[in-house]
Amino acid sequence: MLTQERCEAYIRILEEELHTATGCTEPIAIAYCAAKLRALLGKQPERILAEVSGNILKNVKSVVVPNTGGQKGIRAAICAGIVTGRAERELEVIASITQEEQREIASYEERTSIEIQCPDTPRMLDIRLTGFAGTDQAVVHIANHHTNVIYEALNGEVRLEKPLLDSPEDNLTDKSVLNVKDIVSFADTVDLSQVSQLLQRQITCNEAIAQEGLRGDWGAGIGKLLLAGGDGIRAEARAYAAAGSDARMSGCEMPVVIVSGSGNQGMAASLPVIRYARHLGVSQEKMYRALLVSDLVTIHQKTGIGRLSAYCGAVSAGVGAGAGIAYLTDGSYHAVAHTIVNAVAILSGMICDGAKPSCAAKIAAAVDAGILGYQMVCGKKQFQDGDGIVHKGVENTIANVGVLARVGMAATDRTILALMMGGRPPSGVSSGS
Repeated sequence: MLTQERCEAYIRILEEELHTATGCTEPIAIAYCAAKLRALLGKQPERILAEVSGNILKNVKSVVVPNTGGQKGIRAAICAGIVTGRAERELEVIASITQEEQREIASYEERTSIEIQCPDTPRMLDIRLTGFAGTDQAVVHIANHHTNVIYEALNGEVRLEKPLLDSPEDNLTDKSVLNVKDIVSFADTVDLSQVSQLLQRQITCNEAIAQEGLRGDWGAGIGKLLLAGGDGIRAEARAYAAAGSDARMSGCEMPVVIVSGSGNQGMAASLPVIRYARHLGVSQEKMYRALLVSDLVTIHQKTGIGRLSAYCGAVSAGVGAGAGIAYLTDGSYHAVAHTIVNAVAILSGMICDGAKPSCAAKIAAAVDAGILGYQMVCGKKQFQDGDGIVHKGVENTIANVGVLARVGMAATDRTILALMMGGRPPSGVSSGS
């Protein structure tokens, strides 16, 4: 039976994870760090040193920073945060920028020296900005998750210092309390008044940007293609999730509700469940409870993987969506658990090569795997212990995915970054069958 203590922990986890963000969260984290730097320095820096981890570099390189007139990359994110950032708004730090301010951002970028370095660090998410203005110098350091400021100093005087840990769950609720059986029990029994505001915001924001993705000319238009060529709710579920990413990766200023630090994952986990709920005509209560399953299953998987890795986060969210759909239509722990195992077996290993328009296509593939995983359950089919990384018991399979992503794909991550930055991949690498 789910204890009250564990129920309260699950609510805290949802409150920590389901935040609104405008734009891809990695450049927005840089903009947030830059806004904190300007506030600490008390003026705009004349020169900036940006030290970022490889995964930050990877996820900022090719994505449009919102409200910058289509600019991409670390320099654009820094300048937007310095010139117009409102640090108190955290991941909506540059959500409100005028055209005049856009011109000011461009002017500031032209006249400011910004050096970008990628030092070796055990932390996948690591941003350290040092700003110089006259004889003054300020430092702001964010690590492990997107708004986790661990260090601030002005002219050598430390203003804030937290322990420098290597855990992506630094200063967050312990997620070892998550397991699939208790997630289903929580969804069955929680007083929805404690979470309905979070879930309704997720529905409102994520549906709105998906609809914009289907209306406008964003990215590669994956959502539009899927909706035009598909037939039925399965195509619609994939299309809406992809359309939200189409818009978001191409600089749409509309906010999304993120999951595990990612707007793409937030949309992939929620929109397919929302579309299935509307298609089936279920109650709002049932939709909310299915979203709880999808969100928490996604978070549970990502706990072992980390917020950033070589393993595409859309896979975890697609699996979460499949679990949410299984709960929506069947409701049993058995259906949810076997959907997760099946979906993981189908798609595990898809790489993350940075935030960019093709994320929409990966989201569509991940959602399709989640739905197929549930269809297998409906047909009384499942992958068995020993089928690849599948081990008996859903928790064992989820743990294997964490090891695969965190340990097994560490070298893959370095190779991806080298290829993205124009370098040469390691020689002597062969593939087996």
